[in-house]
Amino acid sequence: MKRYPSLFLITFALLGIIAISSLNVMKDQTSPSDKSSINEHSDAEAKNFKNNELHIAVFQGGYGQEYWKEITEKFEAAYPGVQVHMTISPRIGDVIRPQIVAGNPPDFLAISDTDQSGIMASLVKEKGLMDITDVFDEVALDKKMRLKDMILPGILESTRFTPYRDEKIYMAPFNAAPMGLIYNKKLFQDKGWKLPVTWNEFFALDEELKKEENYVVDENGNLIKRALFTYQGIYPEYLEEILYPSLANAAGITQLKKIFSYEPGSFKTEPVKKVLDTLAKLGRDGYLMEGTVGLNHTQSQTDMMLGKAIFIVNGSWMENEMKDSPREEGFEFGMIPVPVFHEGDERYILSSYEQFSIPLKAKNAELAKEFLKFLYTEESIRLFAEKSNGTFALKGAQELLRNYLTPGVYEMSSAYEGTTAITQEWEVIPKFSKENIRNQLFKSAITPVMTGKMTTEEWMNQVEHAFIEIQANMSKQN
Repeated sequence: MKRYPSLFLITFALLGIIAISSLNVMKDQTSPSDKSSINEHSDAEAKNFKNNELHIAVFQGGYGQEYWKEITEKFEAAYPGVQVHMTISPRIGDVIRPQIVAGNPPDFLAISDTDQSGIMASLVKEKGLMDITDVFDEVALDKKMRLKDMILPGILESTRFTPYRDEKIYMAPFNAAPMGLIYNKKLFQDKGWKLPVTWNEFFALDEELKKEENYVVDENGNLIKRALFTYQGIYPEYLEEILYPSLANAAGITQLKKIFSYEPGSFKTEPVKKVLDTLAKLGRDGYLMEGTVGLNHTQSQTDMMLGKAIFIVNGSWMENEMKDSPREEGFEFGMIPVPVFHEGDERYILSSYEQFSIPLKAKNAELAKEFLKFLYTEESIRLFAEKSNGTFALKGAQELLRNYLTPGVYEMSSAYEGTTAITQEWEVIPKFSKENIRNQLFKSAITPVMTGKMTTEEWMNQVEHAFIEIQANMSKQN
């Protein structure tokens, strides 16, 4: 397969050009008569499905569940006789694990490969997902345009979606969202604070926070110093939103690709140590909000919105996820990319692409594929924006949905401006390998490092040991 060097380099400028042209394409490609014939074709097929029962499993995260409830109802209405049975949960991986182990998985999964349960990582490793390349070669349900031509460029070629380098697609892109440092835009405007571009500027902001005039009133009525930073303590994987862009900045894209390929020695270099030392500094030198390491995502995000910390890592879905949570008066969502080490350095931002997939042992793959195509209709992507405040990873979606997105989400998309977007590209680990690199990178490292119980040298050694084990298993596989 051709490996696109721009895989990591989906620039906002490029997306802006594509958005304008694709917006016209999405509107103009299909004439009324085209839409009619396509819909008639879909209705005819719906009557001939051998199995009209569709079982789907959905991760309930920051985008909520309203979209899923309505889109499944719309699918049933568009395909008379079809019944969709949905299981949706914040812990969906654990819920469906017994079904998958028993060889009776749901027909359709809306679960990312970064799911906390590891269920998707296991399915990829076990080659338990169906080849869905044929779906993307087909024409969309509501326009005369192949599905693969609707997806943002470079995504389908990524190892996130074609994990085995065999030019076949096993996972389909769902939403696209920037991930960076979220802050209270109104607070920064009111205080006249400059948004940091470099890490030196980032840490220097703490001097402003030491001034009593910048303290915040806590829930007990006490004035307390705002912390510079917090994160979702018991889910340290959120810090990938700092780690990967910072590695790209300090070590370069080529080195980051070597890390994603588990190349021995790639994680034990001076540029990598510089990044890890910066993360360690957050906890070691008192910049981290007190109690962070013991908080879950909603607790830390609520505290940040209440002003106890001025930055938190997250994606643009945080606004929808926290829509009913308390916050400082006038709180406005803003996002900046991760700081760089030197003025003038290229800035990187991690993009989130969640996924759809169909298990290899799905009992009703035919209907699952039709449901996947239905999710890519304009009706579906508008509904997702309206109910979940998010955008699909489709050309032109951001502008097409501008009137459906909140000002906060639209504002956060500006974090792409002047940056290079990257995505994580971990190679598939052999199915007999016991290693899970996210454990060595995050789960067994972040809290000890933040609390001073692990050095960054030990962190690097831990990851390097995992790389050596993984490479040995890859050699056995070959």
